[in-house]
Amino acid sequence: MKKFLCSIIFLALGFTSSYGQGDIRLGINAGIPVGDAGDISNFNIGGDVAYLMGFGDTFQLGPMVGYTHFFGEDVDLGEGMGSFEMDDIQFLPIAATARFGLAGLELGADLGYALGISDGNDGGFYYKPKVGFSLFGLGLIASYTGISVDGGTFSTVNLGLEFRL
Repeated sequence: MKKFLCSIIFLALGFTSSYGQGDIRLGINAGIPVGDAGDISNFNIGGDVAYLMGFGDTFQLGPMVGYTHFFGEDVDLGEGMGSFEMDDIQFLPIAATARFGLAGLELGADLGYALGISDGNDGGFYYKPKVGFSLFGLGLIASYTGISVDGGTFSTVNLGLEFRL
């Protein structure tokens, strides 16, 4: 099922990116894990590439692919029990991204599936609402990332930069 879903997404993204003119955006971000992810990770970094096509003066839509890395933290087992370090967890989000912009302010969201890259990580539903301020092709983006997996959610609160090419 996962291979079928990925194939459909890649076909759709390839079809939409072959028509229309748009701009490429490269983003980098750092985040603080919250909720379930905050129990096993203490820091998150990520990056993404998006191709946005304009529909009117204020709305853009397109495909996005990224990478996100959760750094495992030391978990204390209790007094006299010691501790152990959690493994790092990585995801490869593949999503559709949409932006609504007005006077340098952008509201947007990514919606798709995050493939699990690390061992024992199957991936899950991916969502990322965001707000940003754009100036001279550089954007300052604040976002919340959620990846719903079996048994919990990997969530982060992020701050990042986005470059227009």
